[in-house]
Amino acid sequence: MCRLTAMWSLPTAVLAFSAAALVIAAAGSRLAGLVDRLADRTGLGEAVAGAVLLGSATSLPGLVVSVVAAASDRPNVAVSNSMGGIAVQTTFIVVLDLAYRRENIERAAASLANVFNCLLMITLLGVVVLGVAMPPSSLFGVHPATLLLIAIYGYGLRLGRQISIEPMWHPEMTRETRLDEWAEPAEDESLAGLWWRFGAATAVVGAAGWIVGQAGLSLIDATGLSGTFVAVAFTAVATSLPELVTGVAAVRTGALTLAVGGIIGGNTFDTMFVAVSDLVYRDGPIYAAVGPSDLFVVGWTMLLTGILGAGLIRRDTGRVGFEGVAILGGYSGGLAILSTMR
Repeated sequence: MCRLTAMWSLPTAVLAFSAAALVIAAAGSRLAGLVDRLADRTGLGEAVAGAVLLGSATSLPGLVVSVVAAASDRPNVAVSNSMGGIAVQTTFIVVLDLAYRRENIERAAASLANVFNCLLMITLLGVVVLGVAMPPSSLFGVHPATLLLIAIYGYGLRLGRQISIEPMWHPEMTRETRLDEWAEPAEDESLAGLWWRFGAATAVVGAAGWIVGQAGLSLIDATGLSGTFVAVAFTAVATSLPELVTGVAAVRTGALTLAVGGIIGGNTFDTMFVAVSDLVYRDGPIYAAVGPSDLFVVGWTMLLTGILGAGLIRRDTGRVGFEGVAILGGYSGGLAILSTMR
């Protein structure tokens, strides 16, 4: 298969990677405010806008990296970049806990939609595991797991919207609970203008994601490191920076539900990287090319997501709850184990 990557030297790859990561962080910092205002103007609400608009926009660099990797015959990089992004973004919740000085953010950000999105994400990750375990097959030229991923994700978005509008469960109010409150739009700010600025910022982070993908594949060839490890430890971290900066920005403005929803929604959207990569990868189903280290990353992300979901339900009273400590320890331990795998 023709490889699309132009191999860069190690210094060029490192420089390009660093510059693109800075661009992603800078452009991503504008997205939180834009999506917060769009949530009010469109009536979507912070949890849904965070999951759909902010989650998809901040995940675009990672999607580009996975597509570049799949088209360049690097299926392990494509899959592990997707799963690694979920792992590091889940760990960013601990950073948000520290940024919000008043209380554990899982306790203060009360949203049933965010809990549902955690369950949706575990379901999608389970489909990926099923795809790996299934014998190579196709339906209309596409692996059944890919079709199932797309169908469940689409239906999950619909259910998430319904839960946001008519929740059948309600979180207990605490002194620091911050609900999603509609804000009066600025008179001189048009809805069309908001959408235009949102689209421009999204395009910038997407273009920077392509550079990260090129640089990441060059780093693999130049250093001899495992593609899975580079994807998880480097490209996934760089392309996940928008989730971090937008999350911190949202916390500082008091949009706690948007902050948590942006990360969880971005994680859910990241599972679609596998489906898109399977459509791009032409050497058979991408699930058949998944190795033990890649499957380890899938299980690792399921573990971290389950811990986060438990934290959102338990809503610990500690400054950093049990889930924050467990997620940080789980991420560090998983990364250490992964560094020893090939």
